[in-house]
Amino acid sequence: MAEKLAPEQRHSFIHNGQKVFEWDQTLEEVNMYITLPPNVPKKLFHSKIDSKHVQVGIKGNPPYLDHDLTSPVKTDCSFWTLEDDVMHITLQKRDKGQTWSSPIVGQGQLDPYTTDLEQRRLMLQRFQEEGNVTILLESYGKDAIYHVSPRIKYENPS
Repeated sequence: MAEKLAPEQRHSFIHNGQKVFEWDQTLEEVNMYITLPPNVPKKLFHSKIDSKHVQVGIKGNPPYLDHDLTSPVKTDCSFWTLEDDVMHITLQKRDKGQTWSSPIVGQGQLDPYTTDLEQRRLMLQRFQEEGNVTILLESYGKDAIYHVSPRIKYENPS
């Protein structure tokens, strides 16, 4: 399989001058990165992921995030982890290849130009992933198999 095209950069959702979270996406998933407040024991942080909703917070307090997702996710493949001082939420897209303009509905939407760049990057990633196609051709009366991939490589098994 071809190498995945990693996101070139994370997108930031900023509200009232404060960064709420950063995010990026691949063909199959959307990743959210939330910087954790200092001096709060890690065991107090929690996140709940539903197919169309995400909630993040500190136990015993109102949620920090409590929003509907832009598109549905596979809850059995979505999860969250704490990495250093960041909560990393991995949302598995239900519709592989769909470009999200933001993880949450109506908040932090990408501008049209950036959305177009994301669509192009994901399309290229999909072509790289699906580009390893075997084509059967007749060549001088013999069958020849050619493997076509982004790094064009032709193999003749004879």
